[in-house]
Amino acid sequence: MVLILLRRLGQAILVLFIVALISFLIFRYVGSPVDNLLSQEATVQQRADLEEALGLNDPVYEQYFRFVWNAVNFDFGNSYRGSLPVAELISSRLPATLELAFTSALFALLLGVITGIYTAIRRGGLLANLILTLSLIGVSLPTFLIGVLLIWVFAVELQWLPSFGRGEVVKLGWWSTGFLTLSGVKSLILPSITLGLYQLTLIMRLTRSEMLEVLRQDYVRFARALGLSQRSVYFKHALPNTMIPVTTIAGLQLGSIVAFAIITETVFQWPGVGLLFINAVYFVDIPVMSAYLLLVGVLFVFINLAVDLLYLAIDPRLRDSQLSGDS
Repeated sequence: MVLILLRRLGQAILVLFIVALISFLIFRYVGSPVDNLLSQEATVQQRADLEEALGLNDPVYEQYFRFVWNAVNFDFGNSYRGSLPVAELISSRLPATLELAFTSALFALLLGVITGIYTAIRRGGLLANLILTLSLIGVSLPTFLIGVLLIWVFAVELQWLPSFGRGEVVKLGWWSTGFLTLSGVKSLILPSITLGLYQLTLIMRLTRSEMLEVLRQDYVRFARALGLSQRSVYFKHALPNTMIPVTTIAGLQLGSIVAFAIITETVFQWPGVGLLFINAVYFVDIPVMSAYLLLVGVLFVFINLAVDLLYLAIDPRLRDSQLSGDS
């Protein structure tokens, strides 16, 4: 097990270096930092002094490892717009994105697994067919259109929920949370549904197909032949084996939720890092764009690593096969 963990950690570190390289190339070669920091009236000497101060005259490999070292210390330089530290901008907006991603993932996972199990057990039923039909909405409609429709129904027509913003938040140290205020919770409902609906549909359909496949296995038939109750067959014997691939997909979808929060944050003007990235693209704020790419890459890598380890813990067969392969 230790060898598997070390291998996974090695792979994760390699991927992080590659992501850092891509982020560095964006930072270094997409636009000139000197052109963004100095005016057009700057002299040649001023430009040369700034290039020397920024280390742009050093060899590329030195610049890259300096960039990685600064990123490890959460130092991404200053934003071209406003000259504020990028780390400060991200840390002030990261709680909003993580809370939105967590709520969306929880909504998608719980409802997706429950509806997937129900539609597998009650296949052919009226409610199960209705759920499957409605689930096509989550796959067919683009995220921004789902968000606009939810705003029109629940914010404009019914006026139950706010259409934009995060509502009131409570400061807990450097973290700001909307979970502790009524307006914060209400503001979270529409964007979390919008962001999680597509993932919910995928998890539901995967859970249903895996559950149907497991119910055809011989050990399930044997359990029924022994006279076990339907509840025991479904939830004690079938469900644990169903959750093995669902766990993998759900973990990967959590990473995609963080990455694809850009659209939802734009529609609902949610003050997270996704909206920060959109504004950075508009103003060609290269340090912010580079830091956002690195942040998303790090989240994906660590979520992937956690899912791999969880997958090994759930499925002993995979762990044993990898151990035998190592030996």
